[in-house]
Amino acid sequence: MTHFGLLCPAETGHLNTMLPLGQEMQRRGHRVTFFGIVDAKVKVLAAGLEFRSIGETEFPMGSSEILFTELGKLSGLAALKYTLDWIESSAKIFLKYGPDALKEAGIEAILVDQISPEGGIVADLLDIPFVTICSALPFNQEPTIPPLFTTWTYNPVWWAVIRNQIVHLLVNPFMISMKKLRSNYRKSWNLPPEISSDSQLAILTQQPAEFEYPRANLPEYFHFTGPYHNRTSRKPVDFPWDKLTDKPLIYASMGTLQNQLTDVFQAIAAACVDLDAQLVISLGGASLEGFPALPGNPIVVSYAPQLALLERASVAITHAGMNTALECLTYGVPMVAIPITNDQPGVAARIAWIGAGEIVELNKLTAAKLEAATKLVLTQASYRENALRLKRSIAESGGVSRAADIIELAMSTRQPVNRA
Repeated sequence: MTHFGLLCPAETGHLNTMLPLGQEMQRRGHRVTFFGIVDAKVKVLAAGLEFRSIGETEFPMGSSEILFTELGKLSGLAALKYTLDWIESSAKIFLKYGPDALKEAGIEAILVDQISPEGGIVADLLDIPFVTICSALPFNQEPTIPPLFTTWTYNPVWWAVIRNQIVHLLVNPFMISMKKLRSNYRKSWNLPPEISSDSQLAILTQQPAEFEYPRANLPEYFHFTGPYHNRTSRKPVDFPWDKLTDKPLIYASMGTLQNQLTDVFQAIAAACVDLDAQLVISLGGASLEGFPALPGNPIVVSYAPQLALLERASVAITHAGMNTALECLTYGVPMVAIPITNDQPGVAARIAWIGAGEIVELNKLTAAKLEAATKLVLTQASYRENALRLKRSIAESGGVSRAADIIELAMSTRQPVNRA
């Protein structure tokens, strides 16, 4: 038995990846403890895992709600910058308190979200192995892969490669502060310079390989395992099931972060008024109190049982968060993507690239454009067929069980686990 530590942001999209993985390791007889700010405690305990708080003074109960409310008002580069600042603040807290907390708990290995690379430094300090988990699109840059915050599709021609490299060079300075933070800690702890912020044993992404552009430079120990989501790691959510009709169901959610953009919800509702379908809108945890009236007669809830609704949905209108996109594809549901920020544009681009949906850019969003895109995805069979193709690909990827197999092998051998 190994005592695993889990490290990821206390945000739904990342918890919905990491907690099912922790549950699978626990099911196999391992002990699992999540380390994070106190706002994550309720969800971690609900998943049946152990919890240890980090940085309660700096991030007291409720601090995430304040942060996410502010982030929910932003979009584009402003939201990306806000997210990067939040990631750096979280890293400082874990680097300050993490070593003692993990040592005291007797942690023997760590599963580290790629967005929280400070976990790898602490693992090196404690001389314990770690595996990197990609909850979002992989950060690994390649010349032919468009920056993840763009909706550019894959194109290996020379001008697209140069365009990608120029933008990567322009964006990389935003990462310098975090790299310097990690470098300073490594020096102060007498650790060798960082080769990579990722694990050298195994890197796992919950994407199936078919949902990624052709990659040339990924290490041999990078694995496309398929998604880890399940219902047992989530709190039950009430829903007015009796209000559903026999019309095709359109499920709309902009996630749990970008849920304050009321103009987007207005456009979604208006776009669906004349469609022969029933619309369900989840506000991603935002309060219904004071929320403006929406056109038509949509069912609007603060939070929805997303997986159960996707089982019945014909189309999903989404912000193209990685978890939501993969959950849609798991149930063979095509999408209309309205990406807001971070890696959502890149996820949306992949949805369109595989033929499982359409993109409506936020800065070009109108009810008319969204109605046309939704009607197209709802009525043209190819979108559903391609979504079902990805459903089969996901079913064959192995999911959380395959991920756990790779993790156990990496921990037992402390050697890179290469693709077969």
